[in-house]
Amino acid sequence: MNIVTNKILGKWTEYTISNDHGISVSALDFGGIITKIMAPDKNGKLENIVLGYKDYQDYESNPHYFGAIIGRVAGRIKGASFELDGRTYNLEANNGENHLHGGSGGFHQIIWKVFPFKTDSEAGLKLTYKSADGAGGYPGNLDITVIYTLNNEQLIIDYLATTDQTTPISLTNHSYFNLSGNLKNTIHDHRVTIDSSRFVEFDKDLIPTGKLADVEGTPFDFRSGRILRTGFDHCFEQNLIVGNGYDHYFLFDHTSEFQAIIEEPDSGRMISVKTNQPGLVMYTANALENGLQLTESISRKHHGVCLETQGSPASLYNDNFPGILLNAGDRYEKQTIFTFQVLKK
Repeated sequence: MNIVTNKILGKWTEYTISNDHGISVSALDFGGIITKIMAPDKNGKLENIVLGYKDYQDYESNPHYFGAIIGRVAGRIKGASFELDGRTYNLEANNGENHLHGGSGGFHQIIWKVFPFKTDSEAGLKLTYKSADGAGGYPGNLDITVIYTLNNEQLIIDYLATTDQTTPISLTNHSYFNLSGNLKNTIHDHRVTIDSSRFVEFDKDLIPTGKLADVEGTPFDFRSGRILRTGFDHCFEQNLIVGNGYDHYFLFDHTSEFQAIIEEPDSGRMISVKTNQPGLVMYTANALENGLQLTESISRKHHGVCLETQGSPASLYNDNFPGILLNAGDRYEKQTIFTFQVLKK
């Protein structure tokens, strides 16, 4: 039976949606933050598979963006500015000289209106927010809806938006997955598959150079699956630049049924990702410091992997990237589906 429950946490509310198989997803109205996903392992044991804080007040600052909705634009915007129709728009420089994840007042820091729903086959949360013209430096009044829907096999995230002026928009969810369950291990032995033959090259400041690099013969070739530790331990320059791991945009080939797959051999858990987004940023928690009190454990570097399906902000200053501009009268409609599976014993 699909159900929705809620719990008041001071000025916030946490909602939990559950399905017939024991899978549940908990999310706050603050930031739309997914705080917990309970999923079975190969023996049927339910454990949490995402990173979250033990003390919910730590979400107030949330410098690692655990579980949050990111926007207006996910990722870094070079020089904290962009040009549109001959005008320069200046944004907050909250990541060195650059603008990251919508700035300090981005969608990860706002209270969303939440409307729970359920049917015979699914349960969900509809989150809405109106972002005013000029908010964060961005043009246009933007009406946003994000929908979390859980059925018996999948978590579906729909991102919908309209604007009255042309504006950049690229929404994503910043959940860190760890399929070992209850953060027992790091993600070194997670196996990831990505339907991508090109990734975006970084300079030393983690800003795209404009080059789409070929994955062939590099630790960025995930087309047939790769254990993450092979990139953590590699001396390849692009791995070293981001702190021995991955924080890169992969442009999808869209030649496979799923655009990405994560597998963890010990637990038998697997998540397949399907989306109409042009690519994803895979971030492997390279900058996650040791010692944070998480729900079930103390944080460590490489304790989770984010699969941030999104457009690339580099398209604002590179013509060879898929665009992220939404025009007045058009509708932003993006969807990402996470299918939960268990590998056979």
